[in-house]
Amino acid sequence: MTRTITSEQVAVHPDYRHLSTIAGIGIDLRYATPHNFVGRDLYSPLDCAWLHREAAQAIERAAAWLAARQPGRTLLILDALRPHRVQELLWEALAGTGLRMYLADPARGSIHSYGMAVDVTIVDENGRELDMGTGFDDMTDLSHPALEPAMLAAGRLTAQQAANRQLLRDAMSGAGFAGINSEWWHFDCGDREAVRASYLRVL
Repeated sequence: MTRTITSEQVAVHPDYRHLSTIAGIGIDLRYATPHNFVGRDLYSPLDCAWLHREAAQAIERAAAWLAARQPGRTLLILDALRPHRVQELLWEALAGTGLRMYLADPARGSIHSYGMAVDVTIVDENGRELDMGTGFDDMTDLSHPALEPAMLAAGRLTAQQAANRQLLRDAMSGAGFAGINSEWWHFDCGDREAVRASYLRVL
């Protein structure tokens, strides 16, 4: 049986840390704005700027790694804890589109809903996002890390864009995160099946 808590309970639960307590990162939660594929704020009035404390510690390590090697560049968190109720809204928004491969089925559960996944990019010293070849939530082949060699060969991705993605992956993987094949911005903290089996899902 899946263990759950509500989003409203997260703030007083010891397993979670607010993003504002993590040094050296920027925060721009896109599902709390209209700047996402649905085109509206899906989070308010909920505060979704949270991560499980294990993922928060890993983000701290990634931010420190980046600051040490690329001074002036900063991780920008685009999504963190995504309540299950919002995952259901996103799933419904993609009904009949053929794009559901970009989302975890709510029946199985998104790792975001456990506070153990982040969507992230890098900004420069002026706060500008590094060019990754696509924006966040771009549901095309160009977003797929697994296809980067082919995209480079075809001229659809530049060497600089690929290098920017690799920098992000290096920062995240060195801190214990694992990327996925279809979204350059998404990283899981910990094994997905272990997370689903033993962590709290936030409703």
